[in-house]
Amino acid sequence: MNNFEVMLREHNLKATKQRIGILSIMEMRGHINIEELYEKIKKSFPSISLATLYKNMHLMLENKLLTEVGVKNSKTLYEITKEDHAHMHCEKCNEVVDIDFDFENITDNLDNKNGFILKDTQVIFSGICKSCK
Repeated sequence: MNNFEVMLREHNLKATKQRIGILSIMEMRGHINIEELYEKIKKSFPSISLATLYKNMHLMLENKLLTEVGVKNSKTLYEITKEDHAHMHCEKCNEVVDIDFDFENITDNLDNKNGFILKDTQVIFSGICKSCK
């Protein structure tokens, strides 16, 4: 269990009950789209508006507490920012899971051969998961 108040403050954000609730749901779910998150957060905060949720998500994205995960042919997913990793996406059940991935060789190759300064990376592998085979 993360201490969401500390996480929010470390990212220069006020630790409101709604933000703590959002992060709690996101931690349990792992990857979630805004509509699913809205349905879940309304159970704890019935008066929260979709506009307020978007505002909070935008602030947490802007402050790098959250990360967008762009899955092909799917709604944008969001996750709590973690160390570098890749994602596996099942094309049947739409489940997205984190996997370890060594970015070092790729980034070194870009830096050394092309002089490219890499600022952000997202790797998503698509296929069929074990359960859907």
